[in-house]
Amino acid sequence: VVEGQLKLLSGRNQEDSSERALLRMGYGALGLQPNAHPVSSVSRGCQSGIAQRHGVMLREGSFLLLVARACVASGLLDVLRGRLDAGDLNNHESLVKAIKQVDVVISTTGKTSTDGSSPLLDQFKLIAAIKEAGNIKRFFPSEFGNDVDRVNAVEPAKTAYAMKAQLRRAIEAEGIPYTFVSSNYFAGYNLPHFGQPELSAPPREKAIILGDGNPKAVFVAEHDIGTYTIKAVDDPRTLNKILYMRPPKNMYSLNELVSLWEKKIGKTLERIYVPEDQVLKQIQESPIPIKITLAICHSVYVMGDQTNFEIEPSFGVEASELYPDVKYTTVDEYLDRFV
Repeated sequence: VVEGQLKLLSGRNQEDSSERALLRMGYGALGLQPNAHPVSSVSRGCQSGIAQRHGVMLREGSFLLLVARACVASGLLDVLRGRLDAGDLNNHESLVKAIKQVDVVISTTGKTSTDGSSPLLDQFKLIAAIKEAGNIKRFFPSEFGNDVDRVNAVEPAKTAYAMKAQLRRAIEAEGIPYTFVSSNYFAGYNLPHFGQPELSAPPREKAIILGDGNPKAVFVAEHDIGTYTIKAVDDPRTLNKILYMRPPKNMYSLNELVSLWEKKIGKTLERIYVPEDQVLKQIQESPIPIKITLAICHSVYVMGDQTNFEIEPSFGVEASELYPDVKYTTVDEYLDRFV
């Protein structure tokens, strides 16, 4: 981002709610509101919003390439109309041309589509274009979740994580400078349902707890994910590392989360514990996409895959430790909107 310009690349035209969350993350990184339209706010957001709101600015002359799909990025496209160059994941020449104009590539392509295709695997096209262009100083592939090299997931989540791991190995093999972002759970997408995908707000009567409810999960607001990601763009400490987001006030087990919620609403909920074998049975019997969501919930809430390992300096760094100046939204604060 420089002089009010954002280079945006569009790929598939496929709905994906988690990808929309990443685009909301992008708005936050630019210092924009999702419904902001005036040109003045675009200019202000791109030129000074990052520096003033998040204390970071890319080096002079730097550009950022955001990879997303057209329908998902439509709002951002409207805001930045006339300030972007579009490429196509399915057109290698246009991809290379767009990449040659930027220093940093951030991909937010989604997971497997309903037609069986995989936008995640489309990133191999992006890797090939980055390699040919030869000028990229940092690549952020579409991860923004659990650390795919340190999960104990069951199908169908296991296959999705394996795809992302393949991409990691390809990026490393090509010698492309990277940062892998392990942001764990999006607060807006995962916190409201407390591990019950059918809910749109925290429970008021019964809390269904997967497993024993003791493994800790991590919830990070999308705006904060954007802030940390943009700060890491040209930070040498994050080069060829995994950037983990584990804000200390945002790490909660399901038991702790329910207790916090009970305190807020002044009511004790009935807690129903579901043994792991029953969770696995439910995953097998559920339709897509509930099956995928439950498999991820099993990985997080039963296996503890977001917090069951230490971050070693040899492979990773933690965002809230690197950037203590960021006033992130805590889980406690986030839940207040549902009271």
